[in-house]
Amino acid sequence: MTGLKERIAGEITISDEPGEIIKKWREMFDVSQTRLAEEMDVSSSVISDYEKGRRKPGTPLVKRIVKSLIKIDESRGGDVIDRFTRPGQEGILSKNEFSEPVSLKDLQKDIEGEMISRVDRKKDIYGYTVIDSMKAILSMKSFDYLSIYGWSTERILFFEGVEHGRSPLVAIRSTPLSPAAICYIRPRKVDDLSRKLAEVEGIPLIRTDLDTDKLIKKMKKWM
Repeated sequence: MTGLKERIAGEITISDEPGEIIKKWREMFDVSQTRLAEEMDVSSSVISDYEKGRRKPGTPLVKRIVKSLIKIDESRGGDVIDRFTRPGQEGILSKNEFSEPVSLKDLQKDIEGEMISRVDRKKDIYGYTVIDSMKAILSMKSFDYLSIYGWSTERILFFEGVEHGRSPLVAIRSTPLSPAAICYIRPRKVDDLSRKLAEVEGIPLIRTDLDTDKLIKKMKKWM
């Protein structure tokens, strides 16, 4: 629980647009401005002012927002808290939504990516998830894989620690959802079967030689 609180507060505090991050998390918890305002004992116009950037939140206000979102979700059964804190989530290194859609072509160029599958890349990407392949295999149950999609399946999934590229595609084929694109981070080798699996699913498959930390920094600039 503490980790989730720190994550939310940290994202709001370091963002150049804290109001947008407040709105993002409020919507992720499925809480209306009115309900959040009631919990914080303020008017809904105050929440609106912060979300629209008319007011800048200080540390005490951020703590109140986080505490209120957590308390509201706990009163509903804690489904959102569970989604972000259950053990399977340790395989997720970073996950966010973009402030506006980004073309896959521009994204591929930004990460110095090489297209492996012969699939149309005329797609808009709305978010990203970076996954540690080994931790995901060891800790995620089948239903945990659904949580990697955040609020949109129209996202790019990055996999770190890939050997030949088959396992992530097999895992994705076993779930009812598919991402807009997949990218392997410094894979040892992507074999032909992986390419064929991606093409069967109609998923653009990319590889990049950027390290994970640099890649995440590049992704955050699109937020």
